[in-house]
Amino acid sequence: MESNFTSSGLAHVWTQGDTVTRAVAIALLLMSLTTWVIFLLKWLDQRTQRRQGKACKGFWHSADFAEGLDKLGSQDGNPFRALAMEGREAARHVQHKDGRPGPQLHDTLDVSDWVERCLRRSLDDFTARAQGGLTVLASIASTAPFVGLFGTVWGIYHALLSIGAAGQVSIDQVAGPIGEALIMTALGLLVAIPAVLGYNTLVRGNKGINHQLNRFAHDLHAYLVTGARVTAPGDSKVLLMKRG
Repeated sequence: MESNFTSSGLAHVWTQGDTVTRAVAIALLLMSLTTWVIFLLKWLDQRTQRRQGKACKGFWHSADFAEGLDKLGSQDGNPFRALAMEGREAARHVQHKDGRPGPQLHDTLDVSDWVERCLRRSLDDFTARAQGGLTVLASIASTAPFVGLFGTVWGIYHALLSIGAAGQVSIDQVAGPIGEALIMTALGLLVAIPAVLGYNTLVRGNKGINHQLNRFAHDLHAYLVTGARVTAPGDSKVLLMKRG
């Protein structure tokens, strides 16, 4: 009996398991690796974005728009800088300062509506990017326990067949194979629990960043539609900060 328990474990499950058992183990391993890679990458992105959001206060204390953009930072994927540039281009477009040849259909829209639409589009693009990968985490969290359970059921099935073929039914003959099969259920839970916690953490982080972006977009909208003078980046004059 003691020798049976000594030889049991993950290594024994792998060596004694068939193709299905090994495929389940590999699937759980890939799920676990995917979970940690997605979580770490998204968490690092959120940490960077929270740091970028702290620069919004400095933006509004800048002497002009160009200086404000510099304070927001020049990193690729900065949602706050992208939002400010989108708002600037929207205001310039409505004010016919972007060099377009003639009137267009959206010229009939109110300035406030057009700027709001452009800012909202930028926010929606960021939200779509921020949610990338969360569906994978949710899928892993919901399916990993069942994948592990399938491996357990398959292992118990083959263990019972082996016991029946041997013609011996005793506790030492049953405990080892059944215990090894139950390891697959434990592995499924070990994969699912970090996926659930990681998903909840990232969703909460996204909500905080979206809240910052919406506040910044609201301020930009109020600023751009209340007499702000917008010029091209290369012009000698820059956007004047006139906040009432």
